[in-house]
Amino acid sequence: MTPRNKMFDDLSQLMTNAMGVAQGARDEAENAMKSWMDRWLADRDFVTREEFDAVRMMAQKAREENAELKARLDALENK
Repeated sequence: MTPRNKMFDDLSQLMTNAMGVAQGARDEAENAMKSWMDRWLADRDFVTREEFDAVRMMAQKAREENAELKARLDALENK
């Protein structure tokens, strides 16, 4: 009975080790893909959401200032 239990224990240990190796390979592949994707995006000069929002706010402010200046010019022309 003991040799059979030893065989199952060895098989169980082998499967556990194989699952650990598979998990390690999965993590390594995931990290490599993330790294590749980060480099690809950086090479494309994409902007971050924060940068986009900052420029959008600057453009909105400039449009508002232009509208105010246009209104003042129109008021001066009508005098």
